[in-house]
Amino acid sequence: MAKTWWYVIAAVAALALVVAAAQELGTPDGRAAESAITPSDRAAAPPGDLGSTPSPQVAEGTFTPSPQVPAGFPDADTTGVPPGTPLTEVTGDQTFAKDGEVVEGKVFYGFVVVTASDVTFRKCVFRGGPTQDVRPLLDSEHARGTVVEDSEFYPTHPSASIDGIWAAHTKIYRSEFRGTVDGIKAHTGTLVQDSWIHDLSWFASDPDQGGEATHNDGVQAFADQTGVTLRHNTIDLSTTTDPNAAVQSSADELHVEGNYLDGGGCVVNIDHTPLGRPLTGQRVTGNRFGRNSAHDCPILLSTQSELRGAQGNVWHDTGDPIPAPEQHD
Repeated sequence: MAKTWWYVIAAVAALALVVAAAQELGTPDGRAAESAITPSDRAAAPPGDLGSTPSPQVAEGTFTPSPQVPAGFPDADTTGVPPGTPLTEVTGDQTFAKDGEVVEGKVFYGFVVVTASDVTFRKCVFRGGPTQDVRPLLDSEHARGTVVEDSEFYPTHPSASIDGIWAAHTKIYRSEFRGTVDGIKAHTGTLVQDSWIHDLSWFASDPDQGGEATHNDGVQAFADQTGVTLRHNTIDLSTTTDPNAAVQSSADELHVEGNYLDGGGCVVNIDHTPLGRPLTGQRVTGNRFGRNSAHDCPILLSTQSELRGAQGNVWHDTGDPIPAPEQHD
């Protein structure tokens, strides 16, 4: 009888070892777990290859997790690729030159350029690759009618030369940008709505700035451009090292409506000087501002910049109206 119990105990021990081994391999039956691309890298960690060890960042570009986004504004739960979305890897640089193409469920390990009209990217992840050239993960500035929905922009190899998107005649919805120098460079006809721009990468030396440090902007809108609209976004640079502005603009007809905005020397900086003439038609309305600007400055206007609409802007923590814009060059 004792010998029988010995066999039972040995069998139970062997079964326990099999279960432990199966758990170690990641599947209940002990098969090796298949590698899978997760639909979104939500962890508070440096941007890295999906399914592999995250790429290290240079010291000055160290990733710092965002603070909690205020309720009601876009965040990790409402932007980017929805959990459970199947994704397919695409390697190498890509050019989309077919009008009306719909691109869905892709992870681009390379830089993407759009030259056709009415191209839609839906539930895509833009990672780029190593480069010494100043370029964005997605370039739609020479196309018309581009639409980006529920997508994510964060570089595999962060560097001082990589932005999120250069956009013109482009609509961006429910998308997340992080780990680039600028989130969005906005040209004529750009709409950004219900999106999240945060935790940009700062570098001490930027070739595009003559070797000076990067001038990180959540959104930068350029001179000689018009009709840039930022509506109900979270643009939070409060954890980015020495950011320039959440919104930096020299474009006319800029509309900044109903956003949560934080970070920068001044959070919103409207500057006519690159244009060389007065800026009119600017509207910054109904926004909530964080307190993390270096100069305690929610809005800065250059001396020839005019706000036609400035109502409803408040401090987020108190709901009190923000001070009148500072005005100087």
